[in-house]
Amino acid sequence: MRLTYFQHRTIFLSALALFLLTAITLPSPSTAVDWVPTDEEIKKYRESWNPFSHGPILVQAVDIQPKGQLSIREFLFSQIGENSFGNRLSTPADHKDGPIHLYQVNPSLNAAYGISNHIELGVALPINAFWARQNGTVTNDAGLGDVSLIMKYRPVVQDPDGWRPSVTHFSQVVLPTSRWAGTERPPGGFSPLGRLPNTRFGELGITQGIMARKNLEPFRISSAVFYTYSVPGSESGTTTYSPDVINTRVILEHILDDKKGFGYNVELSTLHGLNWRADGHGLNRGQRNGFTIVGVEPAIQWKFGDAWVAAAGVLFTVAGQNAIDAIYPNISLYWYWNQTGKVIMR
Repeated sequence: MRLTYFQHRTIFLSALALFLLTAITLPSPSTAVDWVPTDEEIKKYRESWNPFSHGPILVQAVDIQPKGQLSIREFLFSQIGENSFGNRLSTPADHKDGPIHLYQVNPSLNAAYGISNHIELGVALPINAFWARQNGTVTNDAGLGDVSLIMKYRPVVQDPDGWRPSVTHFSQVVLPTSRWAGTERPPGGFSPLGRLPNTRFGELGITQGIMARKNLEPFRISSAVFYTYSVPGSESGTTTYSPDVINTRVILEHILDDKKGFGYNVELSTLHGLNWRADGHGLNRGQRNGFTIVGVEPAIQWKFGDAWVAAAGVLFTVAGQNAIDAIYPNISLYWYWNQTGKVIMR
C-alpha cells in the first residue's frame, strides 16, 4: 500500500523528533563537565601519534570531527552472492547453490560535521541497484535507498599515555525513503551493507551503539556494537513487526607509512537478525527464525593529498546462517575541510 502525504510527514517528523530528542538530552559541558573530555585531554590526544589516513571501512570513525571540520565520503559497496547457508551456522564449505543469485551496487554519499569537540552530526544519502534471479524469475531495480541521520557523542577521549580508549555513543535514525520513492526491496531485505551499521531496506529504524578505539603505534584498534530497533510498520491495514538487528565490528589497522597514510586493515563484521523485538511484539514479517552473517575484510588505505584519503577492500563471508553467502567488493574516498585551513585527523 502506497503511503499518503500525511503518513510520509508523520513518519519523517517522528524520526526527526527522536533524533533531536537524543541530541538535546545529552549533557552539555557547562552542566556536566564529567561527561565530556577536558580541553587538556583533547589537546594531549591530538598531539599524540595518529597519522592522517582513511581509517576503517566498515565502521565510521570512533573519534569525532573537531569543531568546524567537515568530511564528505563517497562510498561504493557491492555484493555478489550465488550461494546460501542453511538453518545452522556453518562455513562456506557447507553452502548450497542458490536459490537466489543476487548482485547489488550501493553508492552512498555521506557527510559529517563537528558542531563541537564532543558532538558530530552526519547524513548518508544512498542509491541502491540490484539484479536477482530466483527460481528462474529475474527481478531488478535501481533507485533511492534509505537516508540516515547520524549523531555521535564522545564522552571519553583516549589517553595516549595509558590504556584508556576513546568511547563514543552512536545514534542513527534511518528513514524509509526507498519505500517513499518506490524503490523495490532486494531479495533478503538488505542493501549490501552500504549503510554502516546495516538495517532493513525500506523500514524506519532507530539504532543505538557504543564504539571504542585505541591507538598503539603503529596500530589502531576499533570496536563497536549496534542495536537497531525496527519501528512497527503498516501493510494493507495490518501493523507489521520485523525482527530487530545487531551489528558488531572489530578492526585492526596497521599503518606502514605515516607520511603517506599507507597501511592495511583487517576488519571483522557480523550482522545478526534476531527472532524477537525489544518491544516484545511477536514477529509477522522478515526472517522470523533469525539469521547470522560473519565476514572478514582485508583492506588497504592510503593518502593522496592534504585533504584526500581512500581505502579499498573485499568483505568475504566466512560463516552464516539463513543468509546468502556473498562477497562484497568496496571502495571509499574521503575529502576533508576545516575552517582553520588545516585538516585534523579524527
